[in-house]
Amino acid sequence: MFDKFNDECGVFGVFGHPEAANLTYLGLYALQHRGQEGCGIVASDGYRLRAHKGLGLVSDVFKKDAVFDHLPGRASIGHVRYSTAGGNDVKNCQPIMVDYSRGSIAISHNGNLVNAHEVRSRLEQSGSIFSTTADTETIIHLLARAQSNSLIDRICEALHTVKGAYSLLFLTETRMVAVRDPNGFRPLCLGRLDGGYVVASESCAFDLIEAEFIREIEPGEMVVIDKTGMKSLFPFKESNPTPCIFEYVYFARPDSRIFDRMVYPVRKEFGRQLAREHQVEADLVIAVPDSGVPPAMGYAEESGIPFELGLIRNHYVGRTFIEPQQSIRHFGVKLKLNPVREILEGKRVIVVDDSIVRGTTSRKIVKMIRDAGAREVHLRISSPPTRYPCFYGIDTPSRKELIAASHSVEEIARYVTADSIGYLSEEGLHNAVAEQGAGCATFCDACFNGEYPVKFPRLKTDKQLGLF
Repeated sequence: MFDKFNDECGVFGVFGHPEAANLTYLGLYALQHRGQEGCGIVASDGYRLRAHKGLGLVSDVFKKDAVFDHLPGRASIGHVRYSTAGGNDVKNCQPIMVDYSRGSIAISHNGNLVNAHEVRSRLEQSGSIFSTTADTETIIHLLARAQSNSLIDRICEALHTVKGAYSLLFLTETRMVAVRDPNGFRPLCLGRLDGGYVVASESCAFDLIEAEFIREIEPGEMVVIDKTGMKSLFPFKESNPTPCIFEYVYFARPDSRIFDRMVYPVRKEFGRQLAREHQVEADLVIAVPDSGVPPAMGYAEESGIPFELGLIRNHYVGRTFIEPQQSIRHFGVKLKLNPVREILEGKRVIVVDDSIVRGTTSRKIVKMIRDAGAREVHLRISSPPTRYPCFYGIDTPSRKELIAASHSVEEIARYVTADSIGYLSEEGLHNAVAEQGAGCATFCDACFNGEYPVKFPRLKTDKQLGLF
């Protein structure tokens, strides 16, 4: 319904707390924006693992208190997911839990393994039988086949075989292990609560349960937590970190701290830089909510043009809906956004959004604003043109579907019927991130320029790599 990139998932874990499963439920609630089609929790009581998974939002899958009676223990991991090529099937919901020769283990994964098809094919040829279409399951098979004795060495052995993006949580009967890939594509945070430890994709999940944020888990780091405490390892070959810059543009919640920076001020700085690069005479600045609000505020502050709430979002729209028999133009977008005529009528309007993917939604939004009486509509985008698909854990269209891959900015403006379009430059994007504090010096921005930091198999078609 809405033409945006989609993040694949979020992970959350607790170790050493009597209400581990309940806290994991709350943590997943805070991470719901990272995946809305399925979720699950696995808990350990020190002797065995128990799981509950299902399709739908966290509030749907865990709507009965009795569910938590079957998830006892002081350790738990959870997962929210967004399905893509693997289909919206409960068998693909995570955490994936299995029994093998060394006991039981569960895994939650945020990211994408770029060589998963190749590894899976080899495993299947040697006799492995897969029960899901998730790339995550290849890690389970590699771990079960590993020759090392200790769990840590077996995990390392498995992860040395795969390539790509992974922020992982493992849970056994007695241990929780968190791992972030050497490039650090996806965020992963470490916290403390009542003598126990918590791990989450974003720090906003800690705020909900009143956990203390300790630090981010470093790229290439493995954190092992058991009854003796926590220890940190760096078992992989050192690499230059390249965290995903699009987390700042759209994916992460604005109240989260990731990659050593708070998201909200970074997004506002995007807007300020956008105003410096693309000025235009106008009467007001409005945002495409919600991710467009901070950059729109920054644009307004820098330009001196007033900020108004010209588009109101309906927050209670699900992923499916029944359209009326008599067609309503732009029904899907109208269901989610409504222009405020009293604010827009007769005005020259600057509309700030975070990105344009296919251009279809932007075209409808511009039409809605004009229909509400706007005299001019100038579209400003707080990121560079997205010209390439992502292969590191983001669901993106193929390159031929990305409007900026085959059209100039002027052609895009004509297609979406805007009076003008201005994109934030790549230099401006990186300068805005740097402006908000020290941290990683390099980021993955392959969706803008096609410079992929981890190579992947050449595709026979222009389609996205199969994810989940």
